[in-house]
Amino acid sequence: MSCKICNSQLKYVFLVRILNKYEVKCFYCINCGFLQTEEPYWLKEAYNSPINISDTGYMQRNIYLSKTLTTILSVFFNPNGRFVDYAGGYGVFVRLMRDIGFDFYWQDKYTQNLFASGFEWKDKEKVEAVTSFESFEHFVTPMEETSKMLSISRSIIFTTELLSNPIPKIDEWWYYGLNHGQHISFYSEKTLQYIANYFGLKYIHSGSLHIFTEKEIYEILLKFLIKLNKFGLYKILCLKLKSKTWEDYLKIKQEVSK
Repeated sequence: MSCKICNSQLKYVFLVRILNKYEVKCFYCINCGFLQTEEPYWLKEAYNSPINISDTGYMQRNIYLSKTLTTILSVFFNPNGRFVDYAGGYGVFVRLMRDIGFDFYWQDKYTQNLFASGFEWKDKEKVEAVTSFESFEHFVTPMEETSKMLSISRSIIFTTELLSNPIPKIDEWWYYGLNHGQHISFYSEKTLQYIANYFGLKYIHSGSLHIFTEKEIYEILLKFLIKLNKFGLYKILCLKLKSKTWEDYLKIKQEVSK
């Protein structure tokens, strides 16, 4: 079996029990530090509900990320540009960002857009940046999905928990997500650096937040700004933005009345 990131030969590491019924083999790539399951034949069952019901941090995470991205996009990117949330789930994050004042659009092949209806991404032109939160660990073909995002923008801002070295035991890492079976790809810092190099990009990260980009972003500054957010930096930056809540209401109202 070959690595889905670098095509190197994989090493079998352990067996896991997914959805409390399927015995699944997991393989590790020594070359790029990637951990993957065998081909995920159980995914149709795992995605009976696109957002797994055990994800109790869904709303809290989106609120936190909206504050964090307000700072990152205001400092390192053009805040007046267009942005796409790739694999955007129910559209919560897009709605939050539009309420703050960013021109965000939603994209997701598998989930119904409940909160950002009317702001689906349809254009083919490139945008300032793509965001994609808690999605990389779901990708069956990570390099292909990354390539799709880079066709929209050469900057990707995403979250995923990093695989440690040595690899955590089955009962030592909640992120394996064995109860819902949707997590099938696990990345180390080495893996993400490999992906960035492959696509000719820089890789910067702070904890579970990662950026692939061509821009000059200094990791030490990124971490410092995220710390400042705890003291309300994002609130100051919000003052420079104009919420799109009312503007969006008028747009939707006009479309509905046609």
